[in-house]
Amino acid sequence: MDLKFEVSGRINRPVEDVFEAVADPAKLSSYFTTGGAEGRLETGATVTWDFHDFPGAFPVHVVEVEPNKRILLKWGGEDGSTATLVTMRFEPTDDGRTIVSIAEEGWPSTEDGLKNSYGNCMGWSQMICAMKAWVEHGINLRDGMYA
Repeated sequence: MDLKFEVSGRINRPVEDVFEAVADPAKLSSYFTTGGAEGRLETGATVTWDFHDFPGAFPVHVVEVEPNKRILLKWGGEDGSTATLVTMRFEPTDDGRTIVSIAEEGWPSTEDGLKNSYGNCMGWSQMICAMKAWVEHGINLRDGMYA
């Protein structure tokens, strides 16, 4: 069994604005990485994401970036856990909105792999919701969500 998922949502802003909300560390820190993000998401970079509600900052390896279209990330694996591949896609709609899709794959077919994939599926779904609230209305939904 191949453990993977994809979540998506529509954000009422142009694709350039939505892409920058992820690629720019200052913007990402405003609604998702509660402890801050360091480093712009660019092909070949290793950036740091920190969350106040999870202990410690951790590296995120940027595999590939196609501006305003796609971001591929690898994370995990440093502590002996399984590294997974995250694919974010940004698609403009005819009415000026953006469809954001986030897929993640690579967990082992084990009980822990299944549990971790479910947790990340929830996290990415909430990230899209938090991004929508912040990009459209300047509201930080994640603040206090987990701790």
